[in-house]
Amino acid sequence: MNPTKKDFLSMSDVTAADIDDLLTTARYLKTRRGGPSQALAGKTLGMIFQKPSTRTAVSFAVSMYELGGFALTLNDQQLQIGRGETMADTARTLSRYLAGIMIRARRHDDVEELARSATVPVINGLTDREHPCQVLADLQTALEAFRFKKTTDLRKLKFAYVGDGNNMAQSWMLAAAVLGLDLAVATPDGYQPQREFQQRAAVLARASKARVSVVEDPTEAAAGADVIYTDVWTSMGQEDEAEKRRRVFRPYQVNDKLLDRASKRAVVMHCLPAHRDEEITAGVLEGPRSVVFEQAENRLHVQKAVLLKFLGRRRR
Repeated sequence: MNPTKKDFLSMSDVTAADIDDLLTTARYLKTRRGGPSQALAGKTLGMIFQKPSTRTAVSFAVSMYELGGFALTLNDQQLQIGRGETMADTARTLSRYLAGIMIRARRHDDVEELARSATVPVINGLTDREHPCQVLADLQTALEAFRFKKTTDLRKLKFAYVGDGNNMAQSWMLAAAVLGLDLAVATPDGYQPQREFQQRAAVLARASKARVSVVEDPTEAAAGADVIYTDVWTSMGQEDEAEKRRRVFRPYQVNDKLLDRASKRAVVMHCLPAHRDEEITAGVLEGPRSVVFEQAENRLHVQKAVLLKFLGRRRR
């Protein structure tokens, strides 16, 4: 094991100071895009995909290229884990070749096993429990939308997450609790974030003075909110539940009526891909309050900051 290596598997793996550093770096890199960089020259990132990807795959690959490194795309069909090799053996082998591993996995437990055995940093590109890189891009987008200079300024906002209590909701709860934010998560009964995440957020919130709540009424969460966030109602692997979920989540659609409950300056976020006129109406997604594609762009800048922090700049 490498005692100095650090993984990024969860929003609870980083402190408020870490998040501020990552967002400061991301904003700086955004202004400098296009200039040559050799910060990660000679380093290769292995990218393991067990699930389809657009933003994660492209943003990490482009990030490595623009930082002077190389990204190697891998999947179950290419790796022996598709034929039964353990994550532990895969981790020990890949650590001999790579500077870091980013994995987009079906099971969070597999990512934790990979990280335990890897001697290089492991970055969570999405699991069934969390999506921390996406939340960092969301936070950067909020800073830009309200023209804030400091991460602590986000405490001036009220955030509302409306929809399924999935990996996005859970990562957002942890992020809000770490940073001391005001977040209300509105989900139907039976679809709340896992109890473990509610408890972890509560512990973190006590230290940061955050306000993190889980409610059933979407209008309660949206009342006076400055940021309204949503995600698909049916995540990958839940396709057989799609029709039932459409019925259950219909009152949780982000539409003009829900936006009327928000503050006058409210913006709307969605991590994409979106199912127009299901969890969000096409009019809202394409409307003047939407910052959805700014979020998508910011995946690139945040990913660069994550790679620099966890893989380390090349020593000159």
